[in-house]
Amino acid sequence: MLRSLLLLFLSVFAQIVRAQTYISPRGETFTRRIVADKLSDPWEITYGPDKFLWITEAKGYIVSRIDPATGVKRVLLDLTNERQFPRYDLVPDEQDGGKPWPQGGLMGMALHPRLLQDKPYVYLAYLYMYEGADKPGDGGRPNHGGYYFRTRLVRYEYNQTAQQLTKPLILCDTIPGSNDHNSGRLLIAPVNGKPYLFYTVGDLGAGQYANAGRPNHAQQVDVYEGKVLRFNLEPDASQTSSDQWIPDDNPFNTRRQNAVWSYGHRNAQGLTHARIGGQERLYASEHGPVGDDEINLIEKGKNYGHPLVIGYNDGNYNGLAAGVTEHDSLPGIWNTTYPTITSEQNNASAIGPATFREPIKSLHPLPADTLQYAFVKIRTKDPNQPDWPAEAPSSLAVYTSDAIPGWKNSLLLSTLKTGQLIRLQLSPDGSQVTGDTLTYFKAPIRYRDIALSPDGTRLYLATDSSLVTSGPSGEATKETVCRGCILEFTYQKSASSPTPDRLVPDRRKKRR
Repeated sequence: MLRSLLLLFLSVFAQIVRAQTYISPRGETFTRRIVADKLSDPWEITYGPDKFLWITEAKGYIVSRIDPATGVKRVLLDLTNERQFPRYDLVPDEQDGGKPWPQGGLMGMALHPRLLQDKPYVYLAYLYMYEGADKPGDGGRPNHGGYYFRTRLVRYEYNQTAQQLTKPLILCDTIPGSNDHNSGRLLIAPVNGKPYLFYTVGDLGAGQYANAGRPNHAQQVDVYEGKVLRFNLEPDASQTSSDQWIPDDNPFNTRRQNAVWSYGHRNAQGLTHARIGGQERLYASEHGPVGDDEINLIEKGKNYGHPLVIGYNDGNYNGLAAGVTEHDSLPGIWNTTYPTITSEQNNASAIGPATFREPIKSLHPLPADTLQYAFVKIRTKDPNQPDWPAEAPSSLAVYTSDAIPGWKNSLLLSTLKTGQLIRLQLSPDGSQVTGDTLTYFKAPIRYRDIALSPDGTRLYLATDSSLVTSGPSGEATKETVCRGCILEFTYQKSASSPTPDRLVPDRRKKRR
């Protein structure tokens, strides 16, 4: 009897993990396998030094380790009790007044480079407080003033024996949050040979949709909105309280310790680092408003333009704004707190060439007349609302291995709207994107994050459980596959001639 049960288990297990073959447009062959499923919106996936996948679940508020070979999951930390508001996404609106779930929840995670040695530290970012939790209705501020949450950055210690994260130490608990554009990526990367913790915080959707009346602070260097922040990995004994976590050489420390590293960002959900051509490079990917998704090379103290220059400094947003609404009570011709962009070129000049930085790549920079058409449709509440090409980039990695021919020093960009992985070849010094935009693994899926095995042969992609997007589309109706999954793509071989992008059906008979 026991033997029969074991054989049945192995048979079922084999069917679950059996790989499918995927052939890319350039003829590269991969196998695709589901490592894990039924996760509660996995947000961060990191390949750890222990050869396990470390996962954060945005809505589940769980941190776990998953064995990539078996899919076995071990929960390291449950942060549910740290969340000071309920699962609004599960509560009927008639009960909670329509209070929103924040964009994300438990978001970024970074493992100290010496995690398994003398620095067992794991850094986490999560939303923990909602200002409107005890207010009537949806808890938002009047006249589309937005939903105010609060984000916390915490360092935990990894207890290898107990398989738990313990001893929380708060780095910062005053980072503003929202139901939109929280960004939320954490990354450890070196500056002048010393590792630091970087965190992306978006503009919180200020100027669009339900936050259309909320002031946008992406251009204010003393406000942690629309920024890349930099923190110490360990407290500085020469400082006190929260200032201990802010490096003394951050660029805007003139009046007080300030975590801002760069500014003028909209929604940078991707953040990655690599040493290319002898240079340390920090890259971010961020969502554009209508087209113009950006890839940026992040530098100390630089201004990336939002909401004054959108995408390239090409003038396509002249006369428009970084957002538009139908709310006539809000300021400007586009009914938003975003300023009207009279001239992108003049705005860039006013920022100054020493400070302003264009993206190294803008995806789908739309013509001015296309943008004008879309903006008018939205402002006038046209029943036929426009759609536009966009990727909605959710994460970013640099491929530095030689394992896949032609891929070395490429940016890998996962997307939500188009459900694909984009590869962008970098120049030898990593300062520019060169060549074509290449796409892989396209499916009716929202790819949330990417991780790479150290040998470069395996790519891991996390997928959203839900299909919720910003704005009036709400819960999308399109069909999707493998919600809340971790997918493994393993490189097999390259081909001399390109072939169609496709999954090859598995025609083997199912074992019974």
